[in-house]
Amino acid sequence: QVQLVESGGGLVQAGGSMRLSCAASDTFSIYHMGWFRQAPGKEREFVGAMRWSTGNLYYGDSVKGRFTISQDTTRNTMCLQMNSPKPEDRAVYYCEATPYWEISENNPTDYPYWGQGTQVTVSS
Repeated sequence: QVQLVESGGGLVQAGGSMRLSCAASDTFSIYHMGWFRQAPGKEREFVGAMRWSTGNLYYGDSVKGRFTISQDTTRNTMCLQMNSPKPEDRAVYYCEATPYWEISENNPTDYPYWGQGTQVTVSS
């Protein structure tokens, strides 16, 4: 089973920047990796996803133009660069992965592998 470990969360000032990382135990069986987040009192929300083999990117409407996903194939690592975060971006951010080729990128049920999450708090 694929193991995922998130890191890089913490406290960031509004208008600053933060970089989250997700390290996978292996990627030879992974076709897509992505990020979801869950804020207090809200359902889990799609942030973005990446097709591992090609690097194609997909983003949720709430973060387009501010957040960027990148990959490091030599380290089996996916990163989320958060620029100009807002207080509304406060949430637990989860890394996920799937071995399936045909999926809906924003559907959490299509991702069987999940990390434990990392907390992101944005101060005004």
